[in-house]
Amino acid sequence: KEVSAGDIVVANVDVTAVQDGTGPLAVQQLNKINLVQAANPKSTVLFIDHAAPSPHKDLSNAHGLLRDFAKKTGVVLSEVGEGVCHQRLVESYVKPGDILIGADSHTCTSGALGAFSTGMGSTDVAIGIALGKTWLRVPETFKINVTGQFQKGVYAKDLILYVIGQIGADGATYKALEFTGDTIKAMTMSERFTLSNMAVEAGAKTGLIEADDVTKQYLEELGRGDEFRYIQADEDAEYEKVFDIDASKLEPVISAPHTVDNVKSLNELMGTKVDQVFIGTCTNGRLDDLEIAASVLKGKQRHPDTRLIVTPASKQVYIQAMEKGYIQTLVEAGAAVMAPGCGPCVGVHQGILGDEEVCIATQNRNFKGRMGNPNSYIYLSSPATAAAAAITGKITDPREVLV
Repeated sequence: KEVSAGDIVVANVDVTAVQDGTGPLAVQQLNKINLVQAANPKSTVLFIDHAAPSPHKDLSNAHGLLRDFAKKTGVVLSEVGEGVCHQRLVESYVKPGDILIGADSHTCTSGALGAFSTGMGSTDVAIGIALGKTWLRVPETFKINVTGQFQKGVYAKDLILYVIGQIGADGATYKALEFTGDTIKAMTMSERFTLSNMAVEAGAKTGLIEADDVTKQYLEELGRGDEFRYIQADEDAEYEKVFDIDASKLEPVISAPHTVDNVKSLNELMGTKVDQVFIGTCTNGRLDDLEIAASVLKGKQRHPDTRLIVTPASKQVYIQAMEKGYIQTLVEAGAAVMAPGCGPCVGVHQGILGDEEVCIATQNRNFKGRMGNPNSYIYLSSPATAAAAAITGKITDPREVLV
């Protein structure tokens, strides 16, 4: 039926997902109410990605809970090393027009496929798994209209950080962000995923991008061309707010500690000493991102006082990056390459920071303690800016090192 912003609806869910941080609670709730079942097992996915491989016995037991639930119900289990849930969802499970609910706030990533994808609490998703339905309030929409071409050294990550800096961390709470304009139309799917992924950092419910020929080609390359359909906004669509952005005027930016909307120009932060560089995550761990990092680091070495951690977003990305030589380039430059997954982003393993240490990362959050230590500092940037810092050991303009 036709609905409007503000309406409360009960909707059928096409895809449901949990990860190893939120999934155990969902399973426990279903056990508690004797509802151990899945309405759509082939499109219900349990991801072991946040602490994978497990660094602690309690987390290992939590992984076991998910494995047991998968065996009992026939749902899909994405195991250690297969990749981050949000990347795996866009590669294999979500299609234009779907409704996806996931027990992870960055579920909004799949909005770049023209799907209504949103994060929810573990109990809400548990009921979605068991019954195949959920309730939603139809959100109002902010239109983010972007035109023009990026300057050299400016990427989708710089754009979304700029947008969040303008809107604020809670400026779009429970709204849908719709990214449009000729800049967006010209983007690869990888770049679009970066935008949708971070919509929640402005408080948004989802981050939508129309399903067009770029989307179609992406799905065809994955062998999923038959799942494509065009999804566009109505010509008479109503928007609560419209933001017009000239991409040609943007420059590389960084989100400084300890909030994502604390966005600064590089000039304000140039020379800040960096102890660790992290390139990866559901925001910027795709093939395009690793290609950019490798192009910056090729033939160079990381600074001796700066660690470099690289984590491909999925097994597919990892294999493709090896085939193209990006992984070898990064390893030769001094990178420690982790198995596909969330890596140090969530702060439980693979790169927890020491007291007073500084990390520049391509992830989506820099909250106090996010990477495992509240006495450390996280700066968010594009892969190019992060790779540049790995070479110089300090925050550096990527345009100084880009070939």
